[in-house]
Amino acid sequence: MLQIEEASFHDGIGLWRLGFRPFFLGAGVFAALLMAVWMGIYQFGWSLAPAGYAPPVWHAHEMIYGYGMAVIAGFLLTAVKNWTGVQTLHGYPLMGLFGLWLAARLSPFAVSAAVVFLLDMLFMLAFFAAVLYPVIKSRSWSQMGIVAIVFLLAVGNLLFYLGLTGVVGDGVRQGLHAGVYLVVALILVVGRRVIPFFIERGCGFPLQLINRPWLDNSIMVLFGLFAVVDVFAGTASGTALLAAALLFLNGIRLRDWYTPAIWKKPLLWVLYVAYVGIIAGFLFKAVALAGVSVPLAVHAFTVGGIGMMTLGMMARVALGHTGRNVFEPPSSVWWMFLLLAGAAVVRVLFPLLFEGQYRLWVSASQLLWIAAFALFVFVYTPILVKPRVDGRYG
Repeated sequence: MLQIEEASFHDGIGLWRLGFRPFFLGAGVFAALLMAVWMGIYQFGWSLAPAGYAPPVWHAHEMIYGYGMAVIAGFLLTAVKNWTGVQTLHGYPLMGLFGLWLAARLSPFAVSAAVVFLLDMLFMLAFFAAVLYPVIKSRSWSQMGIVAIVFLLAVGNLLFYLGLTGVVGDGVRQGLHAGVYLVVALILVVGRRVIPFFIERGCGFPLQLINRPWLDNSIMVLFGLFAVVDVFAGTASGTALLAAALLFLNGIRLRDWYTPAIWKKPLLWVLYVAYVGIIAGFLFKAVALAGVSVPLAVHAFTVGGIGMMTLGMMARVALGHTGRNVFEPPSSVWWMFLLLAGAAVVRVLFPLLFEGQYRLWVSASQLLWIAAFALFVFVYTPILVKPRVDGRYG
């Protein structure tokens, strides 16, 4: 069993003191660079695609299991410590885990697919062990659902590589789509915990939002069915029907969480808008039978939902866990969130409205994405690297 010692790593900087620091910084840099490389390949024909991957497959995999997993690792290694009271990875073990993630991201350009597979799965399994240990040690069994999603993400990544090597015929598609839906599942679970909580405490006046247990349970059951049917059964009518039900139920949840006061607080409205992106994904899936392009639904989930939610959570968590005031974020967060929201609108809606300019809208969305994450890296690197402002460890 992985042994995690109490916090005692002091190196004069804060980067290796808690999981959100290196993984959020790595995620921000990687998001901008990955999109820049993908833009070069897609728009300008650069020959930088790694051996053994079709460029679109590499792009999709790295956005989900590269960028997405970095944000999840940073968030959960931080949150699990709070939820369980048990110290998570820090110091040299955290360096090692981050090193595995980074090696898996860079290795496709230098080594064989077999080595990439080994490095990536070692990272996934090590991360799974790092979040499982504190939960078991503290007997925090209510957190096992989130731990299970981490394990299923490892299974989804394995399925992708088995498809890439020809072992599982449809493994690439199944692994990629399963990865998207598992990240969305994590957003639905964690979002239910934190979004209403943040709104209630962040608006500046007494507020009690509505939360309905029957709605929470219904959403998760139906979403599980939706993901299984879409990824493995391939039944278009069944997928559309379940997506329509999820569109309706999540619309109720979003209405229950709404207050106009969120628009004055960027760290609140970004999470709300991200949830709108998730709902837009269900909308596109629900009307897919009418001929709406599948990539539009995927990018509603990924750019509008996952992208907005992860950037918003990184911006907030990095402030709160470095001792800074989350109610007074850097003024630049408005711009990074608006840039990313623009990337989602341009990528998802403009191709519907102006079909003849598809490549132009993809290019514009790529540039907006790069700008948003470049701004995040510029503003948040000192916050993530320096020790806490209140002198505490973490």
